[in-house]
Amino acid sequence: MARAKLCGITNLDDARLCADAGAWALGMIFWPNTERRCEVEEAERIGSELRRQVELTGVFVNAELDEVAEIADVCNLSMIQLHGDEGPAYCAEIARRTGAKIAKVVRAKDKASIRALMAYRDRVDFHMVDAYHPDAPGGTGETFSWELLGELRHSTHPLILSGGLTPENVAEAIATAHPFAVDTASGTEAEPGRKDPAKVTAFMRAVERATQAEAA
Repeated sequence: MARAKLCGITNLDDARLCADAGAWALGMIFWPNTERRCEVEEAERIGSELRRQVELTGVFVNAELDEVAEIADVCNLSMIQLHGDEGPAYCAEIARRTGAKIAKVVRAKDKASIRALMAYRDRVDFHMVDAYHPDAPGGTGETFSWELLGELRHSTHPLILSGGLTPENVAEAIATAHPFAVDTASGTEAEPGRKDPAKVTAFMRAVERATQAEAA
């Protein structure tokens, strides 16, 4: 059954909305150069209220180890998503310091970029693939060729699929890639950093229907 991770959460109201809709994980971005940045104080409120309901995920891009560990502690993060150039040793150290699950992201530029995830297989809990864009580490709203994910066919790690997923295309993505979870930010927003309740509901329904179709 594909799960849904709703990313770009910036406030407690949206966090509640997504949790109530059945999200498996909520993503809070702590990279400063994005409109979807979640302030640590707000993330603390979200973590305090929802820590037993969802996977509270902190999204980081080439952050200092101490910064990640501190934010994970104060915000009750149960999962860390590493979206930059972090190597296997960095991932292992973050796991050791925080006790959180680790998702390492690569951007699907080509087959080689996806195969690079295999270097992390002993250091992370999830493999995550996002669309490639030369000027942004993620959150572009662009898709990529899901057939490229065949490069991970020998991986035993759960796959989280990201990159331009919407209520309209997520069923096709699930049918093609068979991911453990699907991730969306822009596809469920009214504007960057603000969720649209109707889009959230539509996305969750589309994921549920696609999962039922796979099980049939």
